[in-house]
Amino acid sequence: MKPRTRRKPMADINVVPYIDVMLVLLVIFMITAPLLTQGVQVELPRTASEPLDRQQQEPLVVTVDVDGNFFISVGDHQDKPIDAQTLAARTAAVLRHKPGTPVMVRADDQVNYGRVVDAMSVLSNAGAPSVGLITRPLAE
Repeated sequence: MKPRTRRKPMADINVVPYIDVMLVLLVIFMITAPLLTQGVQVELPRTASEPLDRQQQEPLVVTVDVDGNFFISVGDHQDKPIDAQTLAARTAAVLRHKPGTPVMVRADDQVNYGRVVDAMSVLSNAGAPSVGLITRPLAE
């Protein structure tokens, strides 16, 4: 009778390096995710105004670009222009859901003033109790 040879067990896969890589990637994504914000590039007018205090709620920001297009900071496709009716509908929906939401307008400094007033009028008609304007400080 032949003696039985003992087989070596299959080598175990060491997963510790994979876990380390996964944790590093998780930390990188956690740090960079807040920095990846969607938006429309506008050149804000410069003024000697003081920054507002941090508010409890995230403001609803309506952007008017240099071409007079409207953009809103809620919903999908925030970087796609919307018309006045859509702006009114989305604003009304946000204010129904969160009544105390502050509403702010940021407009390019080259945009026609009438277009900014149009945006403010649409927001007011949609139920915004007050509308603020976003500017850049003179020191920038």
